[in-house]
Amino acid sequence: MADKKEIFADGIGQIHFAGGMVRFDFITLQPNADGAAPTPEVFARVIMPPQGFLGAFNSMQQLIDRLLEAGVLQKNEQAAE
Repeated sequence: MADKKEIFADGIGQIHFAGGMVRFDFITLQPNADGAAPTPEVFARVIMPPQGFLGAFNSMQQLIDRLLEAGVLQKNEQAAE
């Protein structure tokens, strides 16, 4: 993995479907000079076919389940209501 690039993102700003592909816009939070809340700024986009998106979603769901089991995350019961 020596030649692989590691990328940090504060989150995903938008996920959309266009041209037959799923597109993720990754954001970083940029500070404001006036001390106001940071502004999200798109810095990278990942584009994948729908099958790749479904595979990624399934992998993320499995990780969420493992994090819940380990107690790292907790379910928000109020959100389900």
